Amino acid sequence: MRLPESTEWVLHAVTSLAQLDERATASAAQLAAHFDVPPAYLAKQLQGLVRGGVLHATTGPRGGFRLARPAADITLLDVVEAVDGRTSFYQCNEIRQRGRGASPPEQCRRTCGIAAQMYAAEAAYRESLAAVSIADLVSGLPRGVAQRTRRLLARS
Repeated sequence: MRLPESTEWVLHAVTSLAQLDERATASAAQLAAHFDVPPAYLAKQLQGLVRGGVLHATTGPRGGFRLARPAADITLLDVVEAVDGRTSFYQCNEIRQRGRGASPPEQCRRTCGIAAQMYAAEAAYRESLAAVSIADLVSGLPRGVAQRTRRLLARS
C-alpha cells in the first residue's frame, strides 16, 4: 500500500496548525509556501480535511484554516481517512475459487488465509494511526519549532 504524497503534506499542515494559537488561522497559500508544495493542490486537500471535520475554514481577509477540535482529539487516522478515504486497501476477489486451480466450495467456507492476514494487517495499521494524536506529534517536536512555526505563519 502506498499513500499519496499529499498525505504527508496534510499531516505536516495539520501539525503546523496545531502549533498556532487556538484561534489563529493560516491560509492554504501560507501553508503551501511553508512546505514548498503546490498551493492549488494543497488547498484541495485542506478542503477534504474541512469536510472530514479535522479543520475549520474561515473566509475573508484574515481567513484561513485552523483545527476543528483540540489536537489531542485528532488522530493520524482521522487525517489520513479525511483525505484518502476509509476504503479498505485490500479486496479479496476469491480467486481461489476461479480458474483451473479452483478449490471446491466446501474448502472455501472459511475466510481465505491470505485475506485474513491482509485484513489483520490493515486493522493493525489503522489501530496504530488511531493511537497517535496530532498533540502527540507536537509534543515530540524539538525545542523552538512551535515558536518558529507560529512566527512564520503569523498574519501580518
